Amino acid sequence: MTSTVKYLGELRTEATHLLSGEKIITDAPPDNQGRGEAFSPTDLCATSLASCMLTLMGISARNHGIDITGAHAEVTKIMAADPRRIARIEIKFTMPATGYSDTQKKVLELAARTCPVHFSIAEGLEEVLEFVW
Repeated sequence: MTSTVKYLGELRTEATHLLSGEKIITDAPPDNQGRGEAFSPTDLCATSLASCMLTLMGISARNHGIDITGAHAEVTKIMAADPRRIARIEIKFTMPATGYSDTQKKVLELAARTCPVHFSIAEGLEEVLEFVW
């Protein structure tokens, strides 16, 4: 088992990662009857994509002797209706200022595009990635 999720009431849940004991609270967003006081489940989905991509970039960077410490991502999630779903995820990766070669850029971008979350989300979901070197 990976985690447990408990419904706390008022459209809020608490997820517990069993290996570490770390907890995440979710809250329904204001446009879906919630308060928006924490990540919504769809926020976590979009954020998981960026986190996974950065993790795979980190693995590739380590394997190629590249330091990407300080790289970060800005995530924008766009919802669609009927059925309500994530239609588009925009991720802007900002890399630390370190003169990357064209080869290093290609290696890191390819790593991002091969993360398991990317391959797990619906094929119709549009992903827009921007890399700021």
